[in-house]
Amino acid sequence: MIEHLLPLERFGIIVFVVLIAGLLLTYLRQPRVAGYLVVGMLLGPHGFGLSPTHELNEFLSEMGVVFLLFFVGMEVSVAQLIKGWKISVIGTLSQILLSVGFAWLIGWWNGWSVGEIILIGFIITLSSTAVVLTVLQNWKELDTPVGEDVLGILLVQDLMVVPMLIILGLLGGETPTTFSIGLQILGGLLIFGLIGYVVMKGKVTVRTPKVFQEDEELELYLSLAICLGLAILTTVFGLSEALGAFAAGIFVSAAGWTDRHSRLLHPFKVLFMALFFVSIGMLVNLPYVLEHWGKITFLVLLILIVNTVINGLILRGGKRSFQDSWYGGFLLSQIGEFSFVLASVGLASGIWSEGREQMAYATIAMSLILSPLWIGMGKALLRR
Repeated sequence: MIEHLLPLERFGIIVFVVLIAGLLLTYLRQPRVAGYLVVGMLLGPHGFGLSPTHELNEFLSEMGVVFLLFFVGMEVSVAQLIKGWKISVIGTLSQILLSVGFAWLIGWWNGWSVGEIILIGFIITLSSTAVVLTVLQNWKELDTPVGEDVLGILLVQDLMVVPMLIILGLLGGETPTTFSIGLQILGGLLIFGLIGYVVMKGKVTVRTPKVFQEDEELELYLSLAICLGLAILTTVFGLSEALGAFAAGIFVSAAGWTDRHSRLLHPFKVLFMALFFVSIGMLVNLPYVLEHWGKITFLVLLILIVNTVINGLILRGGKRSFQDSWYGGFLLSQIGEFSFVLASVGLASGIWSEGREQMAYATIAMSLILSPLWIGMGKALLRR
């Protein structure tokens, strides 16, 4: 019966179940991210089979991250981020080296190939921009010192996805062209040039025609054009769409349009963030999780602990306070949404088998589900 449902009927059921899950989690005073992931696992192809097409799943995931980073760009102080560039850049590079080193120790013991070791190191390096920023926004900590440090690291991690994909392609036998590499470098220079210009100017004067101010429908399209336009532009250059959306948010903030654009686009952010986590949950094979729950639980706890220690030590090495360093470690402990992309590339390039990919999907999803609880526990311990 389910296979005969129309796409609109499937989407309607998914929205209804998301509503119920959101109400339940609100009543329990728990973060909604975990509930959305579980909904995706239950309704996905390995559950009740209500999932939309693979292409629509990818679209929902991309839109969720785009709107999240657009709003972050409007809210953060870019000057403060640039001021702390050392901890962001050096910290992220150190984190990658330490994570790959940890994967090498485990891989050497288990006889993994070099490709598998590097792939797993990359996967556990990336933290969840969506989860961490949602937590920081809910707790009103985005503009605190630890919030700015964590945001800077997350943004550099997003930038590092591109070279990670190139390295994985090389390990899988693909050779990037000189043109594609040059295009990515040019795109990075243009985006950072725009951000640098906005930071130097402080305020950007942009006069929009009066018709946009008088017609809310046209102003909505203008907001979408700015947000999605820069996101699309960065993908043309082979970069992450999240980076372009972040730059668009910075531009909107500098132009003094934050209140208007935030009001118009906030419903889109809420909708696509929920569907984003549902779509991620749909990648996970629920029967596989139930069959291997012991191993998955062990891996998730190990990764949460290791990532907390690595990031805490890196922030402490950047001369941050003891409490801020370890709180930042807890915030960055989970595996991020972009790691799903790396896991899929690992399978497509032949670095590992489908069974390994499902283990990776399950581990990433469970780390995202447990992450808010882990962060809350860490915060409570540090308060004591």
